Amino acid sequence: MKYGFYSDNELTTIKEYPFRCPSWDPMPDGKKNAVILGCSHTWGVGLETHETWAHKISQHNTDRIRYWNLGQPGASPESVVRMLYSCEKVLHPNIIIVMWPEMSRRERLENHTNNLLGTHETLRHENAKTDINNFLKSVFFLEKFAEKNNCLTMHCFSDNYTDFRTDKDSLLLEDYTLRNCWPHWDKFTARDLHPEPSLAGDGVHYGAEHHERFAELFLQRFGAKLI
Repeated sequence: MKYGFYSDNELTTIKEYPFRCPSWDPMPDGKKNAVILGCSHTWGVGLETHETWAHKISQHNTDRIRYWNLGQPGASPESVVRMLYSCEKVLHPNIIIVMWPEMSRRERLENHTNNLLGTHETLRHENAKTDINNFLKSVFFLEKFAEKNNCLTMHCFSDNYTDFRTDKDSLLLEDYTLRNCWPHWDKFTARDLHPEPSLAGDGVHYGAEHHERFAELFLQRFGAKLI
């Protein structure tokens, strides 16, 4: 099925940033399929593939789960959901792991798809209320996809944490984001605050220490669910 830029069987990527996951043509048999969704922080701009939080997560319980990193630089909450729907009949996901991008972003569908930052001049009339409600719309459609396809969903954030749950049993990594997980106080080993910032090779995105620490926190919270 395909209408405009929405489909349920056609995954497309940015030429400069191909998906950082194995080929699905042909699709291998067996195992559960976990899709990892997000923006440049999930793709890992400025980092080698093995340094990203998504790759580190993908090393967990590989006897039973196959992971697909569908992160794309610049993604908005809306484009994350569109990516999920696009993989329905391609990857047949059983598990959805989403690192939500900044909710101020919007996806513009014109001659091609374009994700706009919250500072874009066409978004000057947006505000905190429209941002959160636009984000909640994306959460709703992602959760409806999960409900329809009997998927387990796990939520986290790249920059700013928002507890959007109406059901406190929902799988949301609480408090920690990729941004705020480093530097951190390690009461068991370091005994002091790590003073140096960690940046990726582009000097903008979060560095390998952020990704390693975040993956540890994620698996502490959700590792037992990834079965």
